[in-house]
Amino acid sequence: MKLTIERAVLLTALSHVQSVVERRNTIPILSNVLLEADGEHLALTATDLDIAVVEKLPAKVAKPGATTVAAHTLYDIVRKLPDGAEVELTFTPAEQRLDLRAGRSSFKLSCLPKEDFPVMAAGELPHNFTLAADQLRRLIDKTRFAISTEETRYYLNGIYLHAASSAGVPMLRAVATDGHRLARVEAPLPAGAAGMPGVIVPRKTVSELRKLLEGGSSEVKVELSDTKIRFTCGELILVSKLIDGAFPEYERVIPRDNDKVMEVDSKAFAAAVDRVATISTEKSRAVKLALKPDGIELSATSPDHGSASEQLTAVYSAAPIEVGYNSRYLLDIASQIEGENARFLLADALAPTIVRDPSDDGALYVLMPMRV
Repeated sequence: MKLTIERAVLLTALSHVQSVVERRNTIPILSNVLLEADGEHLALTATDLDIAVVEKLPAKVAKPGATTVAAHTLYDIVRKLPDGAEVELTFTPAEQRLDLRAGRSSFKLSCLPKEDFPVMAAGELPHNFTLAADQLRRLIDKTRFAISTEETRYYLNGIYLHAASSAGVPMLRAVATDGHRLARVEAPLPAGAAGMPGVIVPRKTVSELRKLLEGGSSEVKVELSDTKIRFTCGELILVSKLIDGAFPEYERVIPRDNDKVMEVDSKAFAAAVDRVATISTEKSRAVKLALKPDGIELSATSPDHGSASEQLTAVYSAAPIEVGYNSRYLLDIASQIEGENARFLLADALAPTIVRDPSDDGALYVLMPMRV
C-alpha cells in the first residue's frame, strides 16, 4: 500500500474514528484503525465491537492495500504535523510496518494484520428513512442531557427513538430519562419511518453521532432493525448495536392536570438559579422556589455555608406554592429553552413539574421535585 493524502483531510477523518477506540483495550486489534486504500480513496474503520465508524477520503493511491495501525498514535502524529502538509503512507507487508512521511518528519509504525480486524456486520436493516441533519441534531441536543448513567438500569442508558402520534399528527419522537428528569422532543415523521420499531440508541453512539453531524452533510440516512442501527452522513457511516431492553412507558409520568402556570425569563431564571445554588450543599444541590402572584423567590440553605435568596419577576396568578428542585437538573432543562421565556406547569409541591419552551411546541421536559 502506498498513497499520499492531505493532512487536513486525514486529521478530520481520524478525529471522527479514533474517538470510538477505547484508550485501554485488552484486545490489541481494537486499539487499531483499519486503513484500506483502493482506486482514489482511503477508507478508515474503527470499532469497539458495539460501534463501528467508517469514513472514505480522497487520496492519491499509488499502490492499493490495507493494514491496521494504532488509532490514537496515528491521530496524535497527524495532529502535530504542520498545516498544509502532504502525508505519504507506505505499508510494507513483509515487516508489518507503516512508514509515514510529511516534509522532514518520518515515522515507522508497527502494524497488525488486517485479517485480525473484526468486521461488524449490520445484517438486514429493513426500516430506512432520511432525516435532515439539523432535525437529528435537535433531537439529540435537547434530550441527551437526561440519559441515565446508572448501569443497573441499562435500558435508560440511551435515547428512545420511535414513531408516535401527537394530536393525530405522526411524529418521530426522541425520549430520555434518568428517573429524576425526562426530555421528550419530536419532529415530523419522515417518509419510511412509520413502521419502525421503537429502539434505544446507546449513550456512546449518541455522543459519536453528534460529533459526526458536524461534518457538514445536510441529510442523514437512517437504517435500522430490532438490534442494529446505521447512520450515513455523506462519506461517513456509523453502525451501532442497540440496547436490548424495554424502555419504560414514559407517558405515564407526564402529568395531565398541572393547572398552576408560571412564565419567567429563561436566561434571567437560569442565572438566578446558578447564583443561589452556589450556597447549596454539594450532595443535594437543592434550590427552593416560592411562587407568588408578584413573582418568585429562589432560596438555598446549607448548614456549612449559610443561605442565599433572590427575587425574580414572573407571570403567575395561581395560589402561592413552594417547591424544591435539584439545581443542576433545573439548569440542564433551562439551558434547552431557546425562546425568551420558560413555562412551568405545576400541581403541588410533590407532583412532577412540566417545563415547556413556548417557542418550540415539539419539546417537553418533566422534572421531579425534591423535599427541601
